[in-house]
Amino acid sequence: MRNLFDSQLNTLHRKLIEMGSACETAIDLAVKALLEGNADIAHEAASHDREIDQMERDIEAICLKMLLQQQPVARDLRQISAAMKIITDMERIGDQAEDIGEIVPFLNGRTGVECEDIRLMAETAQQMVRSSIDAYVNQDMALVKKVISMDDIVDDAFDRTKETLIHMISCNYLIRLSALQLDDDHSAQVSRLLKVIGDLERIGDHATNIAEWVAFSITGQHAKEE
Repeated sequence: MRNLFDSQLNTLHRKLIEMGSACETAIDLAVKALLEGNADIAHEAASHDREIDQMERDIEAICLKMLLQQQPVARDLRQISAAMKIITDMERIGDQAEDIGEIVPFLNGRTGVECEDIRLMAETAQQMVRSSIDAYVNQDMALVKKVISMDDIVDDAFDRTKETLIHMISCNYLIRLSALQLDDDHSAQVSRLLKVIGDLERIGDHATNIAEWVAFSITGQHAKEE
């Protein structure tokens, strides 16, 4: 009976790693589409969201089967319960990446290259997702704490980028007051970039949620940032 449970748990781990990898790819494609102003890549990011949605359903089915067949208790039960919470956060990460991709065609070729921290936010969020899943598979509390602390990097980059974009909107308004000619879409495009960095900040939050559920699976308590 234990051998069957361990086999199912290994399958669950493999599926979670695959879903985490799909989330990383979706983030990478969405930000690449943004920085290159490439609508085709943006559509590719959207297709990954559909793949992530299916992965969520598949993993949920595995978890329910394990609960019904094995009736786990204690740490075994926490691992399965945490997995069901983790896939919800990963599905939402896919949604946020898709949202970023959907914004790209409305930027009319404008990119986020003037905001260097956008790339930093994306790369950090990807690492957080990858590390949080590794922490779950290896039941590694030290890695959990590292992931939670990395959210500060995303938050700080979000604050800097938001300040830059708000300054750009303010400058645009002052130029209009001076009756100088400026592209009518400028402020709208900058506002859309604000939406993008908001999506990236939320991806970091979801990765933090995943790490906290990993902590729960290990200790029975949610980790608190020190």
